[in-house]
Amino acid sequence: MPPQTVKAKTTPQKAHQSFADTLKNAIDHVNKTQILSDKKTEALASGNIDDLHDVMITAQKASITLETAVQIQRKVIDAYNEMMRMQI
Repeated sequence: MPPQTVKAKTTPQKAHQSFADTLKNAIDHVNKTQILSDKKTEALASGNIDDLHDVMITAQKASITLETAVQIQRKVIDAYNEMMRMQI
């Protein structure tokens, strides 16, 4: 007989906190990539750096990160709206 596994119970408060932390970390990551892209663009414009490739790659990463966040937001809203349409 396989050994019994004990699952830790997750309270609604722990689940809420975990979700909030994950969401905050994701938003912070998007914000950091945007700030880094802005700083490198400003440095390029002021002549402090001359590596155009690095600036463009950083800008593209920031753009993709933001677009991904927007798409996830849309999917979450769609899922929420679908659940609100369900009849009990």
